[in-house]
Amino acid sequence: MSTGIDPSSGRSVQRSFTHHGDAASAQSRQQELVELHGARVAQAPPESAAMTVQELLDAFLAAPHRWSATTWRSHRGQAALLRADRIRRARLDRMSAMTVERAIERWAREGVTASNLCGRFATLHAAISWAVKNRLLIDDPLAGVRGPRRPLPRLHLRPGEVRRLILTADERVEKADARLVEQPFRHDRALAAFRAEQDALLVRLAADSAARRGELVAFTLGDLAGRTLTIERASQDGVIGPVKNHLRASMTLGTDTAAYWHGHVARWSGESDATAWLFSATPDREKPLLPNGLGQRFEKLARAAGLPEATLHRLRHTVGTYLVSQGKILQASKRLRHSDVATTLREYAHAIPLDDHDTADTLATLYGV
Repeated sequence: MSTGIDPSSGRSVQRSFTHHGDAASAQSRQQELVELHGARVAQAPPESAAMTVQELLDAFLAAPHRWSATTWRSHRGQAALLRADRIRRARLDRMSAMTVERAIERWAREGVTASNLCGRFATLHAAISWAVKNRLLIDDPLAGVRGPRRPLPRLHLRPGEVRRLILTADERVEKADARLVEQPFRHDRALAAFRAEQDALLVRLAADSAARRGELVAFTLGDLAGRTLTIERASQDGVIGPVKNHLRASMTLGTDTAAYWHGHVARWSGESDATAWLFSATPDREKPLLPNGLGQRFEKLARAAGLPEATLHRLRHTVGTYLVSQGKILQASKRLRHSDVATTLREYAHAIPLDDHDTADTLATLYGV
């Protein structure tokens, strides 16, 4: 068998071995000899391995992917930052862990935020993984590289703060309805009452379903049957498409939230069919609100409630934090519609309850102390 290359001739060096025994033992011995003395011929890297980071990112973004609009927007934005950085000139066949680690250190010194550090690394790693999968690279130069420290988890809203948002929204509905009763034929007052009621539904629905902002604006009247809510689409800058992980999900809403939805629809929808949009600027529901528009309406409500830093996404974190703190990790993962429970554990590890008294007592008994 070949045991190497002769440096002077460049030819393979052959060695032969004699074994006494039956065929089975000979085969076993042959495998041992190959492990001990056999020469392993390294696979020649493809020409694409010499591409630069910029060329890789261009090819990565041009390739077809089953990304949600949010993922596409994130990768495109981070790729633009990477292509504007000097790391764009790094060749992949010469890249090492140190190359990326030094770049991360430099970005941190330049004041790049923790979330953007993670975003840059995630996009670069995703592009390299795609190249390895498609055999543009043989090995992953980032294998074993530890990414930057993840940013601290976003703060959730306390239950009392969510209650204050709901009560403030209800007060605004009462005031708008009272003004409408005074002059029922005024279009502007009817519109104000419609929007106030939508805002009240928005708070309840976000705090119950943990839906993302883009998912909230993409709800139609037919997405709620009884108390069962279906989430299968989302809006990104007004373009309706699949949800973030392309997974259709169903969940049960609280009795009060479902009743508020059905009551709102019964009051304002008229002849609207099941495909009409739930959150719209006008009662005809012909067009959905844009995600930014929905966020601005929530911001006004939050300021009125004395909670200017409250956001729709923090309501989502409230749901996740509370369920995980109760030990309901699988329920939290399903409610948040994470692709796997590992995501839930990573994002909400800080909320896992420290409930190991029984374990400590058992170990104390074991050791007799």
